[in-house]
Amino acid sequence: MSVTIDGPDFVALQVRDLNAAAAFCEQHLGLRRAAVSPPHAVVFDTRPTPFAVRELLPGVDLTDTARPGLGVVIWFRTSDAHKLRDQLIAAGIKVLTPMADSPFGPMFSFEGPEGYTLTAHGG
Repeated sequence: MSVTIDGPDFVALQVRDLNAAAAFCEQHLGLRRAAVSPPHAVVFDTRPTPFAVRELLPGVDLTDTARPGLGVVIWFRTSDAHKLRDQLIAAGIKVLTPMADSPFGPMFSFEGPEGYTLTAHGG
């Protein structure tokens, strides 16, 4: 029998400014830091899959990258996508797509730390 994988077990975004990215996630998304993080990352207490922002890996240079993660879509579940969208707009966060229906509830995309595109759904 062959070995298979179960699915994503950890998701991290590589960022140039770890403190600013962590602050964005805490202040605008309401994420809470996990009890333990390695020194080069901030891990958040998200479930079922832990999410983190981390310093760049050796050999990664995002200096001239306007949209890191292009081609990757990361979705976050929220209790109220409409309210979250309004909060982000009020905080000056750029909303990238209009609210739309999806199989997972209302959804929209916004610009996260350092230009990553993030999607929120639910509610």
